[in-house]
Amino acid sequence: MTQALLKLRNIGPKTADWLARIGIQDADALNELGAIVTYERLLDAGYPENLNCLWALEGAIQDRDFLDIARHERERLLTELAAEREWHQIK
Repeated sequence: MTQALLKLRNIGPKTADWLARIGIQDADALNELGAIVTYERLLDAGYPENLNCLWALEGAIQDRDFLDIARHERERLLTELAAEREWHQIK
């Protein structure tokens, strides 16, 4: 686990460890991949599905508390997640 990840809002020791295990070591890497791709990689690595984790990743990218991610933003994330999953099925 990297200390850089622990400095991000919403990222605790467990999530930082998960992120490090899938190759995300810092905010730059998280920002580059985005919340959706990062979340998909966590699921692909066998970590549990938990939408609060998706909200937390988005909040970390935006430097906002995950509870402040508005309903319309959550709906956008879910739509993007569904599209990403559909793309993976086609691929």
